[in-house]
Amino acid sequence: MRSHYCGLVTEALMGQTVSLCGWVNRRRDHGGVIFIDLRDREGYVQVVCDPDRADMFKTAEGVRNEFCVQIEGLVRARPEGTVNEALKSGKIEVLCHALTVLNPSVTPPFQLDDDNLSETTRLTHRVLDLRRPYMQNNLMLRYRVAMETRKFLDANGFIDIETPMLTKSTPEGARDYLVPSRVNEGQFFALPQSPQLFKQLLMVAGFDRYYQITKCFRDEDLRADRQPEFTQIDIETSFMGEQDIRDLFQGMISSIFKTVLATDLGEFPVMAYADAMHRYGSDKPDLRVNLEFTELTDVMADVDFKVFSAPATTPGGRVVALRIPGGSEMSRGEIDGYTEFVKIYGAKGLAWIKVNDIAKGREGLQSPIIKNIHDAAMAEILKRTGAQNGDLIFFGADKAKIVNDSIGALRLKVGLSAFGKKAGLFTAGWKPLWVVDFPMFEFDEEGQRWSAVHHPFTAPKDGHEDWMDTDPGKCISKAYDMVLNGWELGGGSVRIHRAEVQSKVFNALKIGPEEAQQKFGFLLDALQYGAPPHGGLAFGLDRIVTMMTGAESIRDVIAFPKTQRAQCLLTHAPSPVDEKQLRELHIRLRNADLVKVS
Repeated sequence: MRSHYCGLVTEALMGQTVSLCGWVNRRRDHGGVIFIDLRDREGYVQVVCDPDRADMFKTAEGVRNEFCVQIEGLVRARPEGTVNEALKSGKIEVLCHALTVLNPSVTPPFQLDDDNLSETTRLTHRVLDLRRPYMQNNLMLRYRVAMETRKFLDANGFIDIETPMLTKSTPEGARDYLVPSRVNEGQFFALPQSPQLFKQLLMVAGFDRYYQITKCFRDEDLRADRQPEFTQIDIETSFMGEQDIRDLFQGMISSIFKTVLATDLGEFPVMAYADAMHRYGSDKPDLRVNLEFTELTDVMADVDFKVFSAPATTPGGRVVALRIPGGSEMSRGEIDGYTEFVKIYGAKGLAWIKVNDIAKGREGLQSPIIKNIHDAAMAEILKRTGAQNGDLIFFGADKAKIVNDSIGALRLKVGLSAFGKKAGLFTAGWKPLWVVDFPMFEFDEEGQRWSAVHHPFTAPKDGHEDWMDTDPGKCISKAYDMVLNGWELGGGSVRIHRAEVQSKVFNALKIGPEEAQQKFGFLLDALQYGAPPHGGLAFGLDRIVTMMTGAESIRDVIAFPKTQRAQCLLTHAPSPVDEKQLRELHIRLRNADLVKVS
């Protein structure tokens, strides 16, 4: 039905007759001559309909936006002064000889070029939303990223192997989506949070290098960068160490960015987890923001200000400063706004000092807290922060997690603001980073037990195995995350492949032999048969594409996403099911009002 895509008709086809199919983006009647902007996935072309061909022109008079049409016509140069350099087809137009309406359209609920649509409107009418060039470009770029990923992995000996979608429920950090079994009464499958256990089994099975671009499912509270179902580039390899794995997949990501965006990511600095938390309060720091924490916990131990001295002398407490160069120009209203902002992350408030004239000592400082800080501590604060005239110093003091979360978020808020960009606190571009040497375990205060930071199959650093019995908090893992501009693109680890080390991890986690066998028996049994050293990682395809497109939400790079309430507004899922289906699944709802009667 067509010879070319609309957006690919260029001056190279001058004088040729083409057949095009697409949607009417706009119809314009200019005093007897009708112009149709015809659109398909590759872009636009201008079609000119002259009244000389009466039947064709009559049809053209009746077409409206979003009609699906076919045209045949002659490619010719646009008149002088009407060239559109923004389009590939901007130097030509197509003189229409024949026009066929393949399917008319009712009036769309919105104009496709409206940039002020609510997300509810867009997701409710997602099919039309996907026709918009913005969404078409996003999904085409997503396709290119997936293809470049496959090309790279294929060239490096990886093979694509599918793993089950209906599997066993295992503890992996988030709630499982459960699927009731009709033929096994009272029993459930789980949708995979990741293919983690299966890809390890494939290494034991000897496939050596596996990958899969696959769906994963997690029933968790959602944010702009999360979905209940998301796409993972899942990779595992045998007989490679931690550094080898990082080098290989740094090359993959660099290659994808270079091919798809013509962008060189440059060097990937490597930072230990402890260093990242110390300097930025985050294990995925955005290095575009040129601000760092200053540690003051030891300095504040003996000040009269209990807001500082209490956390400084309490185990697990922390006190830090964040110097904002040029920040003294901020108004009290702006500072109050930041104070309310950090409360979102559990902070009780936000102390501050404006440095007006450092040469005048206390007289040159402005803050309600100065009187509570003795001279030696004040001198050390100014020295450590490197404060200069015109600076503003913010302080965080609380449990370490609250300080890290709140002041880490404040660092980004200030650095990415209009003020931060004007003050040179932000450097545009791509800032990749490897974060390594994560702790093996973190202590769960509520449950009073250790839990795995990544998952219980992450290998410890060589020589750290014995600490699992005596001091699990000292154990460092062979885990690594790739970070880009403050987003975790992917992460993974070298896995445990020896049964005695796996037993030590389970003991540290207070998982007994019976529980371990019940939850992970199929993996533990497989590891007994000469399991090779292996490791891998997984990248979030949705996140990579979101960053590449500059989209504000991960939903803008997924064809049919869910809302933050995990609902599909297009299909109205999830939805009630009828009583017959529930009976077949041996399920009875406690609230009878939720049952759809068939």
